[in-house]
Amino acid sequence: MSIDTRQTTTIESINPATGEVIGTVPEMGEGEVREAVQRARRAYELWSCLPFERRAEHILSVCDLMIDRAREIARSISRETGKPIGDAYITELFTTADLIHFYARKGKKIMRPRQVSTGLFLNKKAYKIYQPLGVVAVISPWNYPFSLTMGPVVSALFAGNTVVLKPSEFTPFVGKLVGELFEDVGAHSGIVQVVTGGGRTGEALVRAGVQKVVFTGSVETGRKVMRAAADTLTPVVMELGGKDPMIVLDDADIERAANAAVWGAFSNCGQTCTSIERVYVTEGVYDEFVSKVVEKTKALRVGYSEGSETYDVGSLTRPAQLDIVEEHIKDAVEKGARILTGGHRIEDKKPGYFYEPTVLVDVDHRMQIMREETFGPVLPIMKVRNRDEAVRLANESRYGLAASVWTKDTKEAERLVEEVQAGGVVVNDCLAHYGVPSLPFGGVKESGIGRTHGAEGLIEFCEVKSVLVDRFGPKRELFWYPAPSWLTPLLDRTIRILYRRGLPRKLTRG
Repeated sequence: MSIDTRQTTTIESINPATGEVIGTVPEMGEGEVREAVQRARRAYELWSCLPFERRAEHILSVCDLMIDRAREIARSISRETGKPIGDAYITELFTTADLIHFYARKGKKIMRPRQVSTGLFLNKKAYKIYQPLGVVAVISPWNYPFSLTMGPVVSALFAGNTVVLKPSEFTPFVGKLVGELFEDVGAHSGIVQVVTGGGRTGEALVRAGVQKVVFTGSVETGRKVMRAAADTLTPVVMELGGKDPMIVLDDADIERAANAAVWGAFSNCGQTCTSIERVYVTEGVYDEFVSKVVEKTKALRVGYSEGSETYDVGSLTRPAQLDIVEEHIKDAVEKGARILTGGHRIEDKKPGYFYEPTVLVDVDHRMQIMREETFGPVLPIMKVRNRDEAVRLANESRYGLAASVWTKDTKEAERLVEEVQAGGVVVNDCLAHYGVPSLPFGGVKESGIGRTHGAEGLIEFCEVKSVLVDRFGPKRELFWYPAPSWLTPLLDRTIRILYRRGLPRKLTRG
């Protein structure tokens, strides 16, 4: 007797800025997920055998269609996330198009066979080749539901894999749009399968026999994904968020730094894994920096209008994020922090999840706002005595995704880059390194495992196969059976001559 593992429940997608129900999608069960994986596996048989140029041409056609439908995609992103439509263009569409064109230009060179040294084996040739894995599972987030989906999807496809995508249950229609792009281009049908649902669907996908899992989300959910993947020894790539520090020294361009802090903290309503979530400012420029940040924060336009370009900051995407923001601010104020602007939910915009862009001072590391990921429109600023204290506090975190450092001293900037513990460090800018497709992106500590983007991000989706070729060897190698009696004394002398340091010791035993 077989058990039907299909799910019949549905999930509602809601516009977080208006409360409007956008539509419903099915919560797919284990059976439907496995069928999707099998369809992707059948598509892999042809896709993986194509020359890189043909795969690239197909993905570029998808990019062309994406651009033709840009307005529709941006509106869908805005409706499911509550972000301004301009944000959707800048951080979702442009970054995706740039990444696709980067891999189309550079991917073949990145993946070409590479000859390596054979060491002492002069009669042999050694090289490594890169081959696709098979079917890759992509479990994507709700904060950037298009770019953080398309990034791993196209990377896996360029490498010759096929993909089963599970978008966030909060932004399923954006995920479905991704699938439609690949189907509507025509040819190579099935290389991207989309399954919808929540945590159960995601777990079913991880356990469905895929060759790699790419997950973007919280540390807590990441641990669950790793536990499920461990049962089948399925490798993972994970981007798990951060608590990204900004360090501002006395010689920084304070006007530029203040502008960056406001954009870096409140862009996408603070729901960015590389958002500026804490700022350390040296004493000499602290007051000026804080004054400029508060002035610029008060000038931000908060709101939502479908298709409108008139707002700077939209709504939070999930009600749970609103709860976290309120909890972190309450905890900070109870422990001595002061609110210089903001600090409240915007009541007249209910049922939307709007919160005032908020600036806090007199903060310290006893407070959740300086330790835990807030993922909301809050900017805590802490005064420090010097750069050493700033670095120490910046590194005093379980996270390590990104950081920014602000100084006009080039040598000092280089030292800070070396000392700050993060997967990416930006000098006199913020968040922007994600938009450079040639730079690998990922974190250290609890911020993630593996890398996306850059050469490393393409190789993540390949098996590296080692190849050794004998070119003109004898009938048998010196150490094959039966080994001659004089071999061991010869090896003893040879290893000393080749590898012992110091000429006298090379020539004499002692």
